[in-house]
Amino acid sequence: MKLDTTFFEHDALWVAENLLGKKLVRRFDDGHTETYIITETEAYMGEEDLACHASKGRTARTEVMYHAGGRVYVYLIYGMYWMLNFVTGAADKPQAVLIRGLEGVDGPGRVGKLLQLDKSFYGEISYESNRLWLEDAPKVTDFKTSPRIGINYAGEFWKNVPWRFLI
Repeated sequence: MKLDTTFFEHDALWVAENLLGKKLVRRFDDGHTETYIITETEAYMGEEDLACHASKGRTARTEVMYHAGGRVYVYLIYGMYWMLNFVTGAADKPQAVLIRGLEGVDGPGRVGKLLQLDKSFYGEISYESNRLWLEDAPKVTDFKTSPRIGINYAGEFWKNVPWRFLI
């Protein structure tokens, strides 16, 4: 069963925790489908969160974050890795969850490569998509939290909040 709007209406902290153990399903261009278990996420909590892209305000890059939860937010880093995020919460309250790991795949760059992401996914509504969506699975209760990774630019407070969730 696909996760729908009611799942994504929550804030990014709740979604990041509750995505652990859920299934990420990808139907590739050749028609075959793969299912992966989400093992690691990070929450980004809006304009006040200096590690969040929305901290710079509404831009062409962050526009999708200002929509209601459930949309896909992809962006390119280092000119070669597409990062997969899911927008959460209400419209005009920009929040998102980064998918950092899948079972057997560590690191958001590797996730993007495995899923063969590109800019065409930007803004796609996950629960309406036929090529990338999330499915329900039993809630994971045994997990760890830690500070987010690679955000030293955000300052001491924001780089140290324990908004990384992992099995």
